[in-house]
Amino acid sequence: MEYFIQQLINGITLGSVYALIALGYTMVYGIIQLINFAHGEFFAAGGYVGVIFMSYLVSQGAPAWVCLSGSLILAMAYCAMLAVAVEKVAYKPLRNSSRLSVLLSALGMSIFLQNGLMLTQGVYDKPYPTELTQGGFELGNVMLSYMQLFIVSLTAFLLVALNVLVFKTRIGKAMRSTAQDKVMSALVGINANRTISITFAIGASLAAAAGIMVGLYYGSVRYDMGFVPGIKAFAAAVLGGIGNITGAMIGGFIIGMVEIFAAGYISGEYKDVFAFVILIAVLYFRPSGIMGENVDDTRV
Repeated sequence: MEYFIQQLINGITLGSVYALIALGYTMVYGIIQLINFAHGEFFAAGGYVGVIFMSYLVSQGAPAWVCLSGSLILAMAYCAMLAVAVEKVAYKPLRNSSRLSVLLSALGMSIFLQNGLMLTQGVYDKPYPTELTQGGFELGNVMLSYMQLFIVSLTAFLLVALNVLVFKTRIGKAMRSTAQDKVMSALVGINANRTISITFAIGASLAAAAGIMVGLYYGSVRYDMGFVPGIKAFAAAVLGGIGNITGAMIGGFIIGMVEIFAAGYISGEYKDVFAFVILIAVLYFRPSGIMGENVDDTRV
């Protein structure tokens, strides 16, 4: 039983990361029907901005809360601006082109950003400061680290904040209106281009937060760290119903749980396979996902 509880904690932690990344995929798809393959690189860029700024603050003797909050805010802001720039350069000029053209542009941007990280940051892992990741609670053989508590708490805060933004604010209403009908939303005065840019910025900032969490949890970041988690988060978005933000959250936690429990009870060597098995199964048996793609009230 203790082993099960430990795996449950690990699954919730990993699922939190996948949920944050999946939201970026699903929000962008919901508003312009694009699978943004460059989204995983925002996750990696956030991890790098976090480690650079956090290492500097730690070397200056800053308190832990300053290191964490400062790095988080800076990384989220940087990736938000990066995402807006990517949208303006790679996607907006192709707004009226075929979906294949935009998809190829997304793939090209992913390769460009990943190689940019490699050239500027090197091919070796960049370690996070270990001073902020030590300690935790122990109950028998069950371990809950401070870092796991931080990841789950921050994810819960960000998910609540996103829901408030999307469902309780004017910008959220504009995002949902643009997702449902760009022409009609433009007729009532909504600036579709600005709304799309804001959607990219929000999705990338959530991915940046996930990048810092992963860097702190696993101890380092790497230039190509965005690829595999990005694909798993995409599987999570498809599982929940791509375009549906509630579905993306649910899908992220399910993928995280399945991966951890499969690694714990079946085989750790094949833990990456299970996310893709789920993706194939969903596409075959329920292509619209758990929540469906066309739930208008929850679509962004």
